[in-house]
Amino acid sequence: MLNKIIYGIVLNSLALYLVTKFLPEQLAFTGGVKFYLLGGLIIGVLNTFVKPLMKILSFPFVIMTAGLFILVINAIIFWLTVKLVNVISIADITVTVSSAWTYLIGAIVFGLVNWVLHLIIHNK
Repeated sequence: MLNKIIYGIVLNSLALYLVTKFLPEQLAFTGGVKFYLLGGLIIGVLNTFVKPLMKILSFPFVIMTAGLFILVINAIIFWLTVKLVNVISIADITVTVSSAWTYLIGAIVFGLVNWVLHLIIHNK
């Protein structure tokens, strides 16, 4: 159980790292590795508790858009992560996002990277 949680945090942290490398001009942060670990932890918690509720509440929109509304949900999760990282403010960790489009692009990149990482790790 604990291994699965740590595994999830590490994968989320790695995916977050790759998002910051893909969007360096739009996503500024401080804190280095601490930012990635805290962000990975927050994303894991939000994906476990908030995202399922959001999927249930937005089910009609997901059906009407053939699943594309999931991208909006992922962008909201990404937005919540940024807000929570800034609210928690542990050890000079901050993050700044340049525009609303960055949340959507970041969520898409995060989802793709996370999907590829899971494929690589589960196929070994």
